[in-house]
Parts: sequence; structure tokens; C-alpha cells
Amino acid sequence: MLIHVARDGSGSFTSIQQALDSLPSDSREPVTLMIHRGVYQERVTVNRPYITFQGESRDETVLTYGLYARMMMEDGQKRGTFRSYSCLIDADDFTARDMTFANSSGPGNLVGQGLALYGDGDRLVFDNCRFLGGQDTLFTAPLPPKEIEPRGFQGPKEFAPRRNGRHYYRNCYIEGDVDFIFGGATAYFEGCRIHSKYTDRDNFVTAASTPEGQEYGYVMQDCHFTGDGHVHVTYLGRPWREYARTVLIHCRMEEHIRPEGWHDWDKPQAHKHTFYAEYGSYGPGAQMSMRPDWIHRLKPEDLPHYTKEAVLGGADGWNP
Repeated sequence: MLIHVARDGSGSFTSIQQALDSLPSDSREPVTLMIHRGVYQERVTVNRPYITFQGESRDETVLTYGLYARMMMEDGQKRGTFRSYSCLIDADDFTARDMTFANSSGPGNLVGQGLALYGDGDRLVFDNCRFLGGQDTLFTAPLPPKEIEPRGFQGPKEFAPRRNGRHYYRNCYIEGDVDFIFGGATAYFEGCRIHSKYTDRDNFVTAASTPEGQEYGYVMQDCHFTGDGHVHVTYLGRPWREYARTVLIHCRMEEHIRPEGWHDWDKPQAHKHTFYAEYGSYGPGAQMSMRPDWIHRLKPEDLPHYTKEAVLGGADGWNP
């Protein structure tokens, strides 16, 4: 089924959520939403499988909203991280191509966290998409088993079973300032540009929370880490939870990356339990001689373990 969504009224719907709400909730029929050029200022939830968002233009088809963690709600509580999303994917077998997901709330040092996308599902594909935001732009669920601060996980999946999902990001542009790619999913990033926006504090690209015993967390292949022109202000990652796993293969890093590359988030146990690794890093930010001794240097014989097929295949042999 193909449904056209267009802001100018030329399609069947002017709103992405209206189009989704028109679908039977119990159907498993594949549905493609052809989303025409325009800025869709709405909060969207996908809660049935086999949905595809096909944008007309990566830069001109924009789904955006502006909620943020420090925002006060009607009940007097702050919204918090996980109720700030612009788009929630709460389903398996979702695909998005040629469009932008954005959170317009502002930089993290002013508003706190603001999710452009909350992705909680298995076999999620994002091809030639943009993710725009500040702190916590892209959340690759699931949540960790337990929050550190009481009610720190308030949101749509706070009490849901934690289930590992596999995500594939191809030729995407992802930007933010602090922890802007974070979560517990198995996620493979291929040929992506990962852009750090400068703020007047330490910046971090990833904050994986890979569950203990999960074989893969984040794998980034042939990605380009760029920044706003400042030198040595950004870490490649820090462990949201101590078993975080992030592997970088043949990635270019500009001068904004700090020589040490990685941060332990003041968790000494992370030196033993995390798995942060690099192979073939290059560019001015790839100062491997300056990396801490708890960062792994992969060897050529390790690489077959980190192919897209190995990371995402799973029991069903998924190969997006």
C-alpha cells in the first residue's frame, strides 16, 4: 500500500500521524508513506510493523518537534529525556529513506536532552537520513535495566521488557553535542557523517549502554567524524553503562576529537568491562598513540567479526 502525505494538500493526508492513524492497528501489510517536501511540525509514533517512510528529499522532507528534558509539564514535573522525542518508532521492520528527523529545542547546555528519534524495535533501517538535535539526538533503545535516578526513565517504554533491537544506518548525517548517539541496541553505522556541535563543555559522540553479555553494541564503518572547527573538544564515546561496546573501523576523525579519544565517565570498572576498539582510524583526530591502554586496537584477523552481516545477521540472517 502506498499513501501520499503532503503539506500542501496534494496527497491523501497533510500529516504523517494522520496517515498512520488511518491504518488498521492489527494489520501486517507493508505500507509506504510517500512523504513529500515540507516541514512536518508534529510528534509522530509508529506502533505497527512493516512501515516505510519514503521522503521526497533528505534535506527538504523534515519531521520536527521541539520538546526538551528541562521543560516543565502541567503536573509540575520536568519532561525528562524519554518524553522529549519528536518521533517514536515502537515497532519492528521499520524503514526510513531520504528524510530528516529533528528536535528543534536547542543546545543541550540550555535545554537539556531533546530526542529527534526514539528507536525501539528490531530490523530498523535508516538510509540517507538526517538526525538533527543537541544533546541525546538519537536514542537506540532499549533502555538499561534500571535507572540511576528515581523515575529517570519516565516515558513510553519505562516498564516495557528490555529487548535487543538491530538497527542499520547507511549514509546518514547525525549531529548533536553531548551523548547524541546513545542506547543499548545493536546498531551498524555505514558511511555516515557524524557531526559534533560545539558547546562550552566537554562533548561526547556516543554513550552506549550495551547490556552485559550482548555481543555487539555500536559498530561504525567508514564513517566521518566532523566538528564545528574547535580543536580537541570532543570524545568519541563514554559508557552510559559499564558494559558499553563501540567499535570504529576505517573512520576519519577531524581535529575536534581529543587525543585520548574516549572517556570512562568516572567509572573505573569500565576499564575492565567496556569494549571500545578502533581499526584503521585516520585523520588529525586519530592519534592512536594517545589512546588509553584500556582501548582495544583491532587486528586484521578481527575484522570478519565486525562485518554488517556478522553484526546484524542474528538468528534470522537479516541482511538489510
